Amino acid sequence: MQALYDVPAPAKLNLFLHVTGRRPDGFHLLQSVFMLIDWCDTLHFELRSDGLITREDLTQPLPEDDLVLRAARALRAASGCHLGAHIGVHKRVPAQAGMGGGSSDAASTLLALNRLWRLKLPRARLHQIGLTLGADVPFFLCGKNSWVEGIGDIIRPLDFEHQLPDASFVVVKPEAGLDTKSIFSHPALKRNSGCATIQGFAATPYQFGGNDLQPVAQTLCPEIGQAIAWLESKGLQGRMTGSGSAVFAQATQAIDLHGAPAAWQVKMCENLKLHPLSDWALDV
Repeated sequence: MQALYDVPAPAKLNLFLHVTGRRPDGFHLLQSVFMLIDWCDTLHFELRSDGLITREDLTQPLPEDDLVLRAARALRAASGCHLGAHIGVHKRVPAQAGMGGGSSDAASTLLALNRLWRLKLPRARLHQIGLTLGADVPFFLCGKNSWVEGIGDIIRPLDFEHQLPDASFVVVKPEAGLDTKSIFSHPALKRNSGCATIQGFAATPYQFGGNDLQPVAQTLCPEIGQAIAWLESKGLQGRMTGSGSAVFAQATQAIDLHGAPAAWQVKMCENLKLHPLSDWALDV
């Protein structure tokens, strides 16, 4: 068994995101499809026998207590393990983008440390731990593109006839970020979309629906509208992903990605059929 790992943590795009209601406790009910893409962070894990959990920022400074550290501590507490780890984080996926970067880092941390510490916890147990860290973490643990409902807790992998076709996407992250709470607390947010079906989505997966958060988000963050307009100047139909400021559009041919503001991040991405660590959890 190796005493170190380098593992990817892929981002996701929300192909659509509908708000279908709101529970009495204030949580919003959603429908969405989460799709993995090849824009990835890389996490480096080294075993520590002294029980300490430490983190090194290999690119940009990260929050003092981020989801990587919280995931490592949660896994150790749940398992009773006394080993530690040193974790190096090479951050590429932008924050406040709606691309799930932090949640993906947490999921990859759970999968890597489950193996590094030889815990052999099943995927279902990792899901339980992941839910305590964030609503998107179980999706990344699931390992497949998925239909997501409820408050993000109902995850149905898109398998067989509903599997997403291979496609390329231009993803644009403006300089400005966007806080999720500011969108969901906004009085103008549409909260009554009708319920969609997987069959309806599968007929036109990359043109289906929209993002109900986008009108409010564009009011709060004008750069979102500017990024969509930039995509339109390239002949592409853009939309927001998730509840952050990143936007994306399917690209069916080569696109000249020059001409965006220097502070924006623009990347051509491919979708993934499986999470790179999809076989790292036990389905028992």
